[in-house]
Amino acid sequence: MNAKETHQYDDIIRLPHHVSMVHPPMTMAERAAQFSPFAALTGYDAALKETGRLTRERTELDEDEKERLDERLQELRERIGEHPLAAITYFCPDQRKDGGAYLTVSGHVKKIDEYAKAVVMEDGGEIPAAEITEMILLE
Repeated sequence: MNAKETHQYDDIIRLPHHVSMVHPPMTMAERAAQFSPFAALTGYDAALKETGRLTRERTELDEDEKERLDERLQELRERIGEHPLAAITYFCPDQRKDGGAYLTVSGHVKKIDEYAKAVVMEDGGEIPAAEITEMILLE
């Protein structure tokens, strides 16, 4: 650097900061928004997360397991007036990908809807009977 470059702004360096009479000052959030990153590929992050989300394959019950489950459903039908407490594990198919997840719900059973083929819980949840893989009556 030469001497001329170092003293080039000496005439304005000590002047007060300019405040516009026309434009209101920006808030810190507005000023920061100017420098936020630009997302050229909108939706790319969501697509990556969806691809990385794991699902499980549905396992088929063997004949012994199906028979045990039928016995438990029959016992549930017989005790439905008592609103028994049960823990029910069932397969919930994924709406976007192949496979799904196994969920376990515990609560009092309100009824068995024969028309919809579902177990209705007291909290209003419905479990499709065809998706049930395990049932334990807790009381």
